[in-house]
Amino acid sequence: MAERLLDAVLTGRARPYTRPGSASAIDKRPVEGPVRVGALGLAGDEQGDRRVHGGPDKAVHHYPFEHYRAWREELGDLEPLRAPGGFGENLSGRGWTEDAVCLGDRYRIGGVLLEVSQGRQPCWKLNDRFGVADMARRVQASGRTGWYYRVLEPGLLQAGAAIELMERPHPQWPLRRLGALLFERRLDPGELRQALELPLVPSWRRLFEARLQRGEIEDWSRRIDGPR
Repeated sequence: MAERLLDAVLTGRARPYTRPGSASAIDKRPVEGPVRVGALGLAGDEQGDRRVHGGPDKAVHHYPFEHYRAWREELGDLEPLRAPGGFGENLSGRGWTEDAVCLGDRYRIGGVLLEVSQGRQPCWKLNDRFGVADMARRVQASGRTGWYYRVLEPGLLQAGAAIELMERPHPQWPLRRLGALLFERRLDPGELRQALELPLVPSWRRLFEARLQRGEIEDWSRRIDGPR
């Protein structure tokens, strides 16, 4: 089984954000030493809006550090791209990307067992964080979104721990494939029906079911462009 090392563990506190009435904990900073991980995420980590962030299915966010190089090539040497944490991730490592990670994968990291629950759906707060008006759209279109874990076994983890793949029940569904179905606005009935056989989070299941029933693609403008 493949094994990689965790480069950084990061947490952040919710603070008032750039637009009136908004709050965010997207500014994550590295934590030294062991960090306790429970069903709702890392100790000391917060979410600015629990309606759309956090919860058991979005307990821990992982973003591959190798993506940072691609973003620097595209956008230049922006401050959030100089160290892990720019995308609000809790875990940073190399060697696992959306092409290699599948929905439902189970990983042992230190004393914690995590399960890949869904890819990230980027929101407008990335636009403000990077000072790039269409950053969320760029992240979505690139497929370099990162992903979320649910916590199956709480425990301690820390930077330098091995990331060990324990189980892969859906090898035919890497996150890149699932993200393409979602983000490239596909209405392929066969592909949608196959996806609905997966253990999708409720929001993704409702989305794919709605596409099949209505034959229409949802409007994402509020999520990725922000409130008007």
